[in-house]
Amino acid sequence: MVQEAKNWQAVFFDFDGVIADSTAVKIEAFRTLFTSFGPEVQEAVVNYHLENGGMPRHDKIRHCYAQFVGRPLEETLIALECEKFADMVRDAVIAAPLIPGAAETLQLLKAQTIPCFVVSGTPHDEMNAIVQAKGLHEYFVEVHGSPRKKPMVVADILQRYTFSPTSCLFVGDAMADYQAARENGLDFLGIVPPGKESLFPAHTVIAQRVQLPSPL
Repeated sequence: MVQEAKNWQAVFFDFDGVIADSTAVKIEAFRTLFTSFGPEVQEAVVNYHLENGGMPRHDKIRHCYAQFVGRPLEETLIALECEKFADMVRDAVIAAPLIPGAAETLQLLKAQTIPCFVVSGTPHDEMNAIVQAKGLHEYFVEVHGSPRKKPMVVADILQRYTFSPTSCLFVGDAMADYQAARENGLDFLGIVPPGKESLFPAHTVIAQRVQLPSPL
């Protein structure tokens, strides 16, 4: 890891797969949520989840019921499915280990008083509760989740704190993270687990562990 952070004005982080090693937890929860519809539907749901990392689960569940189950749900029923999902994942995400390099990077940023932000697709209140329960709240100035879209959250933070986008970094593992960075002019580091292919454009800076590339 590059032990240098002072040139960054702020660093933005996704959470699942970037701070917490909880990606598998969410995959299994989506598979379980659609158990009664059989393995073909389950596989389609999991693939959709993986292809749309960073999308709020409410939107994923709505799409999967409409497209793969063939039974669109009313909003009240989607909300109930989201509650089931949250009950399945909350404790496991809290218990999940951190991604390699995450703890060291957060400690470095805190030591150099560089503000950090969580920008996640997890529901806002749930995301804040998880960060608190994992004892990570001291490292983040703000923690944000859905339903607000990531580009909007980043734009709002940049404006309120008057950060220069080109001096800020977004660390993420999904195209939603990459797009939020690009739409706002931030540098981007893509986290790609060992043995996995990068889903980012060829020029993207990637790493297997959380680290701080030097600002350009």
